[in-house]
Amino acid sequence: MEKTTVIRKAAWVVAWNEAGNGHHYLRDVDVAFTGNQISHVGGAYEGACDEEISGRELMVMPGLINIHSHPTSEPLRKGITDETLSPNFYHSSLYEYLTIFNNDEEGTPPCHKVAMAELLQSGCTTIVDYSMAFDGWLDLLAEAGIRACVAPSFREAPWYTKDGHLLEYDWSDKERGPKGFEASKRTIDLANQHPSGRLTGMLAPAQIDTLSGKLLQQAHAYAEERNLPYQIHAAQSVNEFIEIVRRHGCTPIRWMDKLRVLTDRTIIGHGIFLDHHPWLHWSTQDDLALLAERGATVAHCPTVFMRRGIALNTLGGYLRAGVNIGIGTDTYPHNILDEMRNAGTVARAVAGTVADLKTSDVFDAVTIGGAKALRRDDIGRLKVGAKADLVLVDLKAQAMRPVREPLRSLLFVAADRAIRDVFVDGQQVVRDGRCLTIDLDAELEALEAAQQRSMTRVPSIDYAGRTADELSPMVYEID
Repeated sequence: MEKTTVIRKAAWVVAWNEAGNGHHYLRDVDVAFTGNQISHVGGAYEGACDEEISGRELMVMPGLINIHSHPTSEPLRKGITDETLSPNFYHSSLYEYLTIFNNDEEGTPPCHKVAMAELLQSGCTTIVDYSMAFDGWLDLLAEAGIRACVAPSFREAPWYTKDGHLLEYDWSDKERGPKGFEASKRTIDLANQHPSGRLTGMLAPAQIDTLSGKLLQQAHAYAEERNLPYQIHAAQSVNEFIEIVRRHGCTPIRWMDKLRVLTDRTIIGHGIFLDHHPWLHWSTQDDLALLAERGATVAHCPTVFMRRGIALNTLGGYLRAGVNIGIGTDTYPHNILDEMRNAGTVARAVAGTVADLKTSDVFDAVTIGGAKALRRDDIGRLKVGAKADLVLVDLKAQAMRPVREPLRSLLFVAADRAIRDVFVDGQQVVRDGRCLTIDLDAELEALEAAQQRSMTRVPSIDYAGRTADELSPMVYEID
């Protein structure tokens, strides 16, 4: 017999309104879930139950969906790449820094676990894990208790620089891409067959400039055959835009369309440098409408770019054009609520007006926008029959009070400080703000050791032999 849990008289519920095809608020109602599905949202629940939770001081909302993250590497870079400069690469950190400050095999599991704990504690219940496949990956995700779409990355031509201003690509290994594609397919099969029942997969070629058109088409065809999402980093840097124009005579988005890989199953990682972006001064402004026309999704990850003075132009503009938007945590911290706040504030700053978008636009992006990108209608909403992925927000948390508008208080003020309990697939994974499935303190100890090892390796990897402290100096000198 499956267990039924009832949250009695929740003060606020962000529930799904079927008639309106969107979220709405309910007040002082019951929410119940049986096994891994929501079984009641509304007035008094009168059926049998095994556990009751008082909701009088809670807001109940759907679990948040993160459609783009790199948990095996990014937590290690905390305190290192927060404000790195790379003027010859338009201040993108991709080319000089992320290839230098990298993880090792021993550091990968703790790095991953730290990210998972941070995500769960910020109310994220579904993650797209965009990583290079490694031993034990699927089991780590299952043990964390999160719902995961694994995105095993592959590419044909890694990039590198020998002088800090010329970006080069290594196309020498003709088998690298095809082998990676085959390995990716095997990993996706294993994810779909995993006994946890919470793992799925997507096709995830790495970056638009590191793959041939042929392999991009083969991967998309396989995604269509298996009805899988398809995600790729594209329009993420000025260098990439220029490189694709040099090779193919058109923008990255236009090239994807020519290849017929820009479809309603396609997720564009970042999608910042479309042809209307002011940094490009391009002669056309067609990319945004093309994204909307083809039904593609943009995975918006504002934090990592805003640190470098780079921003989508603008989030509200993409939404008004009809582009589906999801939210991702492309960097540390893996805090989905922080990413949501930054999505709103950066958009308004770039647009020069608070009217660029509404708080509901951001919340929709991290729930139903993400679910649409993953081709699902059973997550990102509180309705009968949906997965029991729920977040309980403590309305008595100091940062939430006074509570006039609970979502605004959560996003603009309290963030993860107000996340009390989190359930994924009906199982509790966070209680009183602490992750139950991961010993975060222990994993942070191991991550700190991995970071030290990474910093020691830097001079042997950097093209100029610079030290970690030269590449990323301290805020103040140490006397």
